Amino acid sequence: MTESRRSFLKKASLLAGSTALANNLPASIQRALAINALPGTTYLDAEHIVFLMQENRSFDHCYGTLKGVRGFNDPRAIHLPNGLPVWLQTNKKEETFPPFRLDIKNTKATWMGSLPHGWNDMVEARNYGKMDTWLEAKKAGNKTYQHMPLTMGYYDRQDIPFYYALADAFTVCDQHFCSSLTGTSANRSYFWSASIREEAHNPQSVAHVNNDQINYQNVGWKTFPERLQEAGIPWKVYQNELSLPVGFEGEEEDWLANFTDNNLEFSKQYHVRFHSAHRAFMESELKRLTTLLERGNLTKKALKETQEKIATLEQDIALYSVANFDKLSTLEKEIHARAFVTNTADPHYHELETIAIDGKEVKAPKGDIFHQFRKDVTSNQLPTVSWLVAPCNFSDHPGAPWYGAWYVSEALDILTKNPEVWKKTIFILTYDENDGYFDHIPPFVPPHSDRKEDGALADGLKTADEFVDEKDAIGLGFRVPLVVASPWSKGGYVNSEVFDHTSSLQFLEHFIEHKTGKRIIEENVSAWRRTICGNLSSVFRPNGEEKALNSLTIDRNQYIEGIFSAKEKMLPGNFKKVPQDALDEMAKNQDWHAVLPRQEPGIKPACSIPYNLVLNAFLDKKSQQINFHFLCKGDLPKTKAIGAPFQLYAINFFGNEKEIGHNWNFAVKENEPLSYQLPLNAFDQNNYHFRAYAPNGFYREFKGNDQDPEILAEVSAFSDKTKLRLHLENRSVKELSLTITDRSYKQEPKTLQLPAGAREVLMELKNTSGWYDYSVQVEGYPHYEQRFAGHVETGTVSTTDPYMGGMI
Repeated sequence: MTESRRSFLKKASLLAGSTALANNLPASIQRALAINALPGTTYLDAEHIVFLMQENRSFDHCYGTLKGVRGFNDPRAIHLPNGLPVWLQTNKKEETFPPFRLDIKNTKATWMGSLPHGWNDMVEARNYGKMDTWLEAKKAGNKTYQHMPLTMGYYDRQDIPFYYALADAFTVCDQHFCSSLTGTSANRSYFWSASIREEAHNPQSVAHVNNDQINYQNVGWKTFPERLQEAGIPWKVYQNELSLPVGFEGEEEDWLANFTDNNLEFSKQYHVRFHSAHRAFMESELKRLTTLLERGNLTKKALKETQEKIATLEQDIALYSVANFDKLSTLEKEIHARAFVTNTADPHYHELETIAIDGKEVKAPKGDIFHQFRKDVTSNQLPTVSWLVAPCNFSDHPGAPWYGAWYVSEALDILTKNPEVWKKTIFILTYDENDGYFDHIPPFVPPHSDRKEDGALADGLKTADEFVDEKDAIGLGFRVPLVVASPWSKGGYVNSEVFDHTSSLQFLEHFIEHKTGKRIIEENVSAWRRTICGNLSSVFRPNGEEKALNSLTIDRNQYIEGIFSAKEKMLPGNFKKVPQDALDEMAKNQDWHAVLPRQEPGIKPACSIPYNLVLNAFLDKKSQQINFHFLCKGDLPKTKAIGAPFQLYAINFFGNEKEIGHNWNFAVKENEPLSYQLPLNAFDQNNYHFRAYAPNGFYREFKGNDQDPEILAEVSAFSDKTKLRLHLENRSVKELSLTITDRSYKQEPKTLQLPAGAREVLMELKNTSGWYDYSVQVEGYPHYEQRFAGHVETGTVSTTDPYMGGMI
């Protein structure tokens, strides 16, 4: 029995919801937690970075109920144009559905296939930031399921216990977005090259947003592995086998090939068709067809088709010969070998076998699908940078049963088998896109730099290259899970800095320069993405001796039989339409708890992130302009120049069309103030109402009209970062009476008299772990309110939002 098969059987309980596992810590994670970094080291002392990008899961779909993250308890999520919270989606039939649990054990949810996940339906689901068309955009293609709001389906700890244990043990990132509002290949192209264009920064160059524009199309833009090769940095991409034809039949491809998830197969500079297994297949196929032709008895049509296939094969065999491969440059041959590492040394790597489990016959790989990766780790030959690419059935794709937990666990087992390797390794688990599954946070997108009506950008930022045909923003796409496992990211932390797939490349730039002194820059990363997306360095902490939040024993039970029996279970049926009268009643009290899922209670430790953000607004009565002032202060620890994205939503009627939910986007560079104005008369009867959002629960709300008090309220972190500074300026001649009310954290309200002039008020944050939510109201002006909520970063570890965690 191979190592891989033995592990597959042993870890069957990891494949799906096991009650035992939901309350216990898997051995692979236990072992990783038990190994500490060498004393005095940091993540920059690592020697191996291992990436695994899995398939098609949104953040809320996986981690919406996880304690501490910005999930279903998010107290400052957007509202839809119809006034409902973003989680309450309505279809064309006026039926409203909240998220519902899919239940991996007692329904056939994991056997129902994927949902639409291409460019058009992703753009439609976002709907220019309004986020109100998910049920129509993501309706199942299978007619049997089209009446189900499957896009709203999610899993919890009982369903995917391994992934919850992984997040509890290491660091999960809850502001990680895929790179593009589309499917697999474009997002993986960002992951390996930071581009989907032949000319990355030329908006006239075609944006390859669809899979069929990339897959085996011989695209030619430069990739990051090429830059590693040119700099002499060792790297490899490990997979059992490639996806181009090698002779697989039936189930073999789903178990053994890489599911077209290695985008380097599609780049012409890698010369994938010289791959030895593909050449062997062509020779075998030529022999088969020649024999068929010699036998005769073919119809006229079949004869012609066979002759054409033979001619093509003969031409390709001659073109992709060993002799022609030898004519390639040294660089071309080297990147080909490193990009397409397969398990040729395992004699069974192209074979399946039937295994019996509790009387059921199940197909599984006969060989070790980790053979070469395992060998390189064991023999201390693991390169500086590695990418793992799983077969379809281990990829977490909804089109296959959810077996990916075994693959992730096995990768961790391999890396931790030798503690000396794990002490120097960073393992990064990410997902390419969200499939058709809902996520409640609108992705940050850029305003078009040539359209002032879109919003505003820091000086020098040009974003035309971030749009398709000058119309729709390429990304960011919706949130997807990202978990970083290493000796320097233990402890069950949450990181809330904005990341996308280019963040992995930015991390490699940072890491390699520090490690080797070689400056490798991925030139394809757009200026806008470099501004708003971090480089993952905030994930890590120097203390490698942190333990998991829970010390749990291990108890694994066989579960593979359960996941197969689920295939015959009933369809998910616990989704419930919310009646209109119930919606009306909940709207009166703005209390939606009765129909929305709840997160696990409690808080988690939170990584220090480099955001000190400011957004203030006031009405200039002379110009009748509403003025917005944005700032991202650069006074917190960081490893790169930072910036931040902001979103601004109009809650009431805007413009001649009386649009509700119109929104604007902004990107700010550190220490560069940004201003924006909107005319008051663009709002119905001069009544304005805005809600603004930025990373990590940053929230502002501004309400008023042309009768506003002449007051300026500015909120920022006090210099010692332990208090909130509220600068109040009365620009009128009469004294104003103000009330400052805590809206979430139960701090005592403050009432103060404000004569003409300025005054500062300091609000203590020590009892709320730096979290705040205050509104400012003025007596005699019932229409006016400004609300400020978020978290004050101190440059050190803090905690996640206690209000979101149900602790207040």
